[in-house]
Amino acid sequence: MKRLSSKSGCAVEVTLSVMGGTWKPIILFHLMHGPKRFGELGRLIPGITQRMLTLQLRELEDAGIVLRTVYAQVPPRVDYALTPLGHSLQPVLVALRDWGNSYARSQGQESDVSADGQADHTDIEQKCR
Repeated sequence: MKRLSSKSGCAVEVTLSVMGGTWKPIILFHLMHGPKRFGELGRLIPGITQRMLTLQLRELEDAGIVLRTVYAQVPPRVDYALTPLGHSLQPVLVALRDWGNSYARSQGQESDVSADGQADHTDIEQKCR
């Protein structure tokens, strides 16, 4: 379990201890748009290993951010979805995405922001890569 108090006294440290790192925000961003199966998440996140995806999903589940649902069928089916607490992170994740797009633009790189400066919310899962 992640610590709920911070050494610095800053709540940002607590937030990052729960949802920070390289992979968790990306996993959460993809789950914002509905439940996903393990293999689907793996395909949506190039570069993540199965082991790392498993570890990150377990940590998010332990923190109460992600719900793991196992269906009794053959072959076994497992879905991952955001809990209400996980959905409360949506404004944070969207802000991170928008800041990243703005930063990429300021550095002369491509982003998913349209020419008029507005974020393009169509096919959002493909744009987070």
